[in-house]
Amino acid sequence: MVGALIVGFIGAALGGCQAIRAGYESAAYKVVRSDGKFELRDYPVLTVVETPMAAGSRDGDDGSFMRLFRFISGGNEAKQKIAMTTPVFMSGTGTNATMSFMIPAKLKTEEVPKPSGGPLTVRELAAGRFAVLRFSGGRDATKEAESLAQLKTWMNTEKLSVLSSPVYAYFDPPWTPPFLRRNEVMLQTKAEN
Repeated sequence: MVGALIVGFIGAALGGCQAIRAGYESAAYKVVRSDGKFELRDYPVLTVVETPMAAGSRDGDDGSFMRLFRFISGGNEAKQKIAMTTPVFMSGTGTNATMSFMIPAKLKTEEVPKPSGGPLTVRELAAGRFAVLRFSGGRDATKEAESLAQLKTWMNTEKLSVLSSPVYAYFDPPWTPPFLRRNEVMLQTKAEN
């Protein structure tokens, strides 16, 4: 009986996470090659709204997440609401760390309203090929470092060049149980590989 309840709970949780993710537009990409938990993906140009993160900030506890959320909730010059998307991108370290929300594909960069408050920038991320490793768990520096090391080891084995610093992509809200979360680490590589 207890086993059936646990299986039922896990099934409902898995279905709930998929339903939450399915409710949001995600960054489009084409899988070029899969190798177990690793993928090579081609991404098109993506428009994002980006804000700096304070050194050592975790999950936007420095206000970065709320700056982005206010922007898409109408806190922009046009007072325009913009749909939430996935994933939330985080990149850089120390004083160069940033958090970004992807803008829905139906909005061209020039159609995105200008930010009206806080350090926010609307910009395009160039198209490119990325090596990607999916991992679960909560956001923590140890898990990120382990995942990045695994991705670099795989890329080295596959003779793939590393052309960027890592970008971390987080797909789930903070109330999602850590073992059900979809997280990814991405490194740009050459398209001819």
